Order: sequence, then C-alpha cells, then structure tokens
Amino acid sequence: MTQSSKNKPLKQYAYEFIKKKILTCEYEPGRHLNEQQLCEAMGNISRTPVRDAVSRLEQEGLLNILPKKGILVSELRISDINRIFEVRMLLEPYVLRRYGSKLDADQLRYFSQVMSDHTKVPSDSFYDLDDQFHGFIMNTMHNQYLLDTYHNISNMNQRLRMLSGTLVENRLADTFAEHRAIINACQQKDWETAADAMVRHLEASRISTFQLIVENEENY
Repeated sequence: MTQSSKNKPLKQYAYEFIKKKILTCEYEPGRHLNEQQLCEAMGNISRTPVRDAVSRLEQEGLLNILPKKGILVSELRISDINRIFEVRMLLEPYVLRRYGSKLDADQLRYFSQVMSDHTKVPSDSFYDLDDQFHGFIMNTMHNQYLLDTYHNISNMNQRLRMLSGTLVENRLADTFAEHRAIINACQQKDWETAADAMVRHLEASRISTFQLIVENEENY
C-alpha cells in the first residue's frame, strides 16, 4: 500500500484497487477471485473493507458474487459490444438534444483546439481525452439515475478497450474528425445536428470495436 493510499479509508482503497485491476483486465473477464486472495494482494488488510468493495463492484456490474463458489469477474462477450453501444446511443444523443445548451463554451473551444490535429496527441493519451470529451457532455445532465447508468457502461467500455488491442491509426484520425463534427454543431447551437453526429460517431466506434475484438479473440 502506497503512502497516499494509507490516507484513504480502507474500504475506498479496496474498492479502487480491485476496480482498477478489473478495468485494466489484470483481473480478466471470467476470472475467479476469493476474499483471502484479495486481502493478500492489498497487504493483508482485513476482510471487511474487501467485502464492502466487492459489494459495490457487484452493484456496478463488474463482479458477480456466487454463493459457495466465490467471486467472479463479470464476463464480456461479443454480444456485450452491441448492448453497451445501444445504451450509449440512447443516452448521449439525448443529452445533446436535452441539455446541450448547458455546455460550457470555453470547454467547447478547448476541445475544438485539442481535436484539431490527432497527430499532436500521444496515442497513450487518446483514451483519456476521449473519456474527458464524452464525460464533459454527459455531466451537463443532472439526472443521477441516468448518470449512474452511463458510468457503469463507461466501465464496461474501458474493459472492451483493453481487450480490443492497439489503436488503429485511421480510426484515431476518424474519431477526431467525428468529435469535431459534434463540437462544431454544438458551437452553432444546432443540437439536432450534434446528436446526429454523435450517433454516427458511436456507430463507427461500435463497428471498430467489434472488428478489433474479433481480430484479437485469441488474447482473451
């Protein structure tokens, strides 16, 4: 446990530790875990914070607690790609139509500048930037029920990224162009066009993710 981790409540530390292992697929989909193993991985902490963390992660859909069998990291299947993007295509265009007017103009300008040239953004920073952009849009919404759904889907999306392998250069360039189309429509306050651009972006991302997962199927 690091010094900064020691300053956190143990249950929060355990939650963040296990969640990171799942999202990075160090604890890969379908892996069986047990409380003792998790306690030891975190420096032999007690079982109580681990149980609290496991319960939270089960609610988020990242773990399954199997009576008398232990803990199972939630599996990801090819069919989950369609389900994840189905939810995103319902939520994200809706937020642009319903809450687009609340988007901060300065932040839009920032993303417009950053997205102007994909070659200036290190590939290892791309996913963080993508998360920031979509999070910026979604956080204009103050419906906690929908936000919780989105955050759970975002967790699944991060795992898909890890399983899908290396970024494809032309997809990176296309993603920036798709983001710019969304941003330009938002700056013109044309929310219907922005929502349509979001749908096209998410559909292209779905197809790309599906193709990469299939190509890397032997790795998971």
